[in-house]
Amino acid sequence: MASLPLGPHQPDNEELKIAPRRPEMGDDKEISAAVVEGNDPVTGHIISTTIGGKNGESKQTISYMAERVVGTGSFGIVFQAKCLETGETVAIKKVLQDRRYKNRELQLMRSMDHPNVISLKHCFFSTTSKNELFLNLVMEYVPETVYRVLKHYSNVKQRMPLIYVKLYTYQIFRGLAYIHTVPGVCHRDVKPQNLLVDPLTHQVKLCDFGSAKVLVKGEANISYICSRYYRAPELIFGATEYTTSIDIWSAGCVLAELLLGQPLFPGESAVDQLVEIIKVLGTPTREEIRCMNPNYTDFRFPQIKAHPWHKVFHKRMPPEAIDLASRLLQYSPSLRCNALEACAHPFFDELREPNTRLPNGRPLPPLFNFKQELSGASPELINKLIPEHVRRLISLSFFHPAGT
Repeated sequence: MASLPLGPHQPDNEELKIAPRRPEMGDDKEISAAVVEGNDPVTGHIISTTIGGKNGESKQTISYMAERVVGTGSFGIVFQAKCLETGETVAIKKVLQDRRYKNRELQLMRSMDHPNVISLKHCFFSTTSKNELFLNLVMEYVPETVYRVLKHYSNVKQRMPLIYVKLYTYQIFRGLAYIHTVPGVCHRDVKPQNLLVDPLTHQVKLCDFGSAKVLVKGEANISYICSRYYRAPELIFGATEYTTSIDIWSAGCVLAELLLGQPLFPGESAVDQLVEIIKVLGTPTREEIRCMNPNYTDFRFPQIKAHPWHKVFHKRMPPEAIDLASRLLQYSPSLRCNALEACAHPFFDELREPNTRLPNGRPLPPLFNFKQELSGASPELINKLIPEHVRRLISLSFFHPAGT
């Protein structure tokens, strides 16, 4: 959980419509306010709070000892803490709360439950002597990030083993398939720093929903979102009616970075970012620009031919890896494959083999325990996503509910 989350966290217009109000404190995962005096460094503080007490349940106190800061940014601070009652290590994200609005990140995290998405354990409010209100999101603690794993391989001048590239990107797409289709959330800041990894099991979890939003068709959104190297071209073109395919572009950039050992599009500014993309994909056609942002009319780009994908990567790169990258990194948002289709891509076939193991001999983390994200998928796609050896193990009633 090394460097959680430092994307732009600016409110979108629709938050300003909410009437001034205090945050609700009575919902099921929220618990009563604790008072923490002062706003000095967190390390060593003990924060106590009370849970329960509704519907006749008994109240219980939970105390957290703040151990070390693991991330800071404009949003606030993330620290590792230990629950004194259970000994469990957690991550607590502490953000200054505007009393007039609900916290969007909290609302979204409450709506999500998936093996590849960081889970919210509970939350509480704390105040300082200056009467500032802070929201504390208590989450499961995962010790590493894809960013730090990449840095490790870069430092020893090695490429990441292909099995890890497959494992990590497959789980990123599985997490995205869930958030895009079930709660309908667009993450808007997919990057290696926001992808947590358990170094023992190699399970990956999407984290930092501070920039995330449920996108509503016809409603405008801010285009200045997402960290630069991973920003989809339609955002650079100023599109405000984009879709969850901006996350697919970002995930495609992460895949390319894992394969290359360095960012594919390392732009130094928004304009330079577009130049880096054009150097690989070629100059977008008028039609592609229309697909990205119909309001963009200023069409003056040097005419550059696309660089062949097989030349972007090294000679020994598996053709399936190149094919997947080319399907994700398309100018036209509607031509990018969606997250479930990406999971079914032949690049991930090795993960579906019954005898595949991690390099240390351990079994792979759970990859086929899908949730509601399969509800709209075709039978062909489901057959591809759930290998036969897994289908034999799970009840057929999953595929043939009673009465269908």
